[in-house]
Amino acid sequence: MDVHHIGLVVPSSNVTVESEIPELLGRHPASRFSFHSTRMRMHSVTPAQLAAMNAQRERCVLEIADAGPEAILYACLVAVMVGGAGEHARVEGAIAEQLATGGSDAVIRSSAGALVEALTDLGARRIALVTPYMRPLAAQVVAYLEAEGFEVADWAALEVADNAEVGRIPGADVMAAARSLSLTGVDALVLSCCVQMPSLDLIEAAEQEFAVPVLSAATAGAYSILRSLGLAAAVDGAGSLLRSDLSSVPA
Repeated sequence: MDVHHIGLVVPSSNVTVESEIPELLGRHPASRFSFHSTRMRMHSVTPAQLAAMNAQRERCVLEIADAGPEAILYACLVAVMVGGAGEHARVEGAIAEQLATGGSDAVIRSSAGALVEALTDLGARRIALVTPYMRPLAAQVVAYLEAEGFEVADWAALEVADNAEVGRIPGADVMAAARSLSLTGVDALVLSCCVQMPSLDLIEAAEQEFAVPVLSAATAGAYSILRSLGLAAAVDGAGSLLRSDLSSVPA
């Protein structure tokens, strides 16, 4: 069985991407993966620190390319979405161009683009979100998704600015925020609209409780990686996105 090498570009204070993405892809029934990370300095989820973090992108891409990954996930959703409508396509294109210049043909995905892809493939148009961000940043995430054609019916912001603290938000708080939302008529719930806020252990229970497809930035990222490699997007215990027969949709 071949091993697929996956590159992860993550904020320096992030402790969740390197836990949830390997956990998800480790459940794949037919493939094996290895994971290789590079880090961008960032402590607080503020516009200034997000901009400073994004300025480190080219260095991080050069570093991760040395590992020869087949796919790279630029794993900070809000850092891309604050760039304005369509920014995920621009960022992914810029990274692909940089890699091609260095002779790498790795496929590029961002957490922001992966979430858009996953919601689109689920056929979800009316959605609800739980975010850890301060309200002004959360509102920018909502605006970004609305610019992509989704209707955000309701959303919650837990207003945690310290990124290390985001990684320690209790699952009970995430579920309480989800229960506070109006979910009438929604096609999907994004339980964690952030790759740092843990939610993987909550996905299946949340689907049963709310009776709608439930996904997260992490499950969307895993889905997009699998699809980009031409692999079946089939992972147990991770919600409808990775349980439904969506792998037949052309990449």
